[in-house]
Parts: sequence; structure tokens; C-alpha cells
Amino acid sequence: MSHYGMAIDLNRCIGCHTCSVACKMANNLPQNVWWNRVATTDGYSIDSTLTEWPQGKLEFMPIGCQHCENPACVKVCPVGATYKDPETGVVRQDYEKCIGCRMCMAACPYTGVRSFNWEEPKAYYEFAVGDADIPEHQKHTVEKCTFCYQRIADGQEPACMHLCPERARWWGDLDDPESEVAKLVATRSHKQLLPEMGTKPSIYYLV
Repeated sequence: MSHYGMAIDLNRCIGCHTCSVACKMANNLPQNVWWNRVATTDGYSIDSTLTEWPQGKLEFMPIGCQHCENPACVKVCPVGATYKDPETGVVRQDYEKCIGCRMCMAACPYTGVRSFNWEEPKAYYEFAVGDADIPEHQKHTVEKCTFCYQRIADGQEPACMHLCPERARWWGDLDDPESEVAKLVATRSHKQLLPEMGTKPSIYYLV
């Protein structure tokens, strides 16, 4: 079994949102649905600095599903629609099983990383702009980042990493000490989101 994870260098991230758009296109996300967002100190809605003017420092933080080792969402799903893939460690969502109870959204401590389709999903175009083998988006189901599972199953890397212009992302098997992502986590100072929650996120932010 592998344990796929990602390292994101906050010193390199320029807040361009290319990762968000790449994710949206590759996964044919419906209108008003985003699996990957970019926040600053005060959240998604406003860019705010870490320090006061005139020495203001702006830090961007891309946020999506943390693909936790100990995911709270999996524990509460009553039908097994949210599950941890045994081969990759990726936390996945089965739209066919999902009953729309949103228990996973309530249990997840990472605000905004899951989306719920209240209405029939509306695409921007009549044809797929991204990968053709994406499961169909459905009404009354929960969606979230999948690490572009369709791409990694084909030996490719997630779209957000592939298209990042600043090369601020690394992805791979955290259990393989020879992988680039494992080496970065072992040698660079880093932080994780809400480690006190005990979910053990698989996303590491290099600082």
C-alpha cells in the first residue's frame, strides 16, 4: 500500500489560483464548485497580510481535502460513500452511494474543502473540458478533491501540481523515503492544518 500526499511550499506560492483552475478543468467541475481554494491570513474572501504596513508580508495557502490518515469523514459516513482507498491512501467519494446527508461535511474540521450539489450540476460547456473518465457529477451529492485519481491511476500527477507555474507543489508516496515529497517533508520545516484534531493530514505546508 502507498500513502500518497503532497508538499506545498508557501514561500513559492504566489496566490495565482492556477491550481484551482487546473483542478476545476481537469475534473470537469460544475459551475460554482471548487475543490481547491487559495486563502490568506483572514480566509478566502479577502487578501490580508501577516504583518502591518509598510513591512507587510502576504502568505497564500492553497486548501483542499487533506486526505487524512485518520479521516473523520470516513468514520461518520453511514453508507460507506466516503472511504479511504486501500491501495493509495487517497480519501475518495462514491457518488453512487452518497445519500446527501452531509455528515462528512459536518465531521471534517477543514472548512470549505467539500462541496454539496444542491441542484443538478451545470457544466460550462456541453462537452468535457478535462479528463473524459471523470465520474458524472450528481445532484444531492458531496464532492471534494480526489488527488486527480483518474490521472494518478494512469501514471500522471495531479493537475494542480502539473500546472503550478512556480513549482510550489510536490506529490508522491510519503511512505517511500526516496520520493521527492518524502525527502522534503523529512528535511524542510513544515506545518499541517489543525494537527490537534488527530486526523493526520497528508498535506504538508513547507515554511
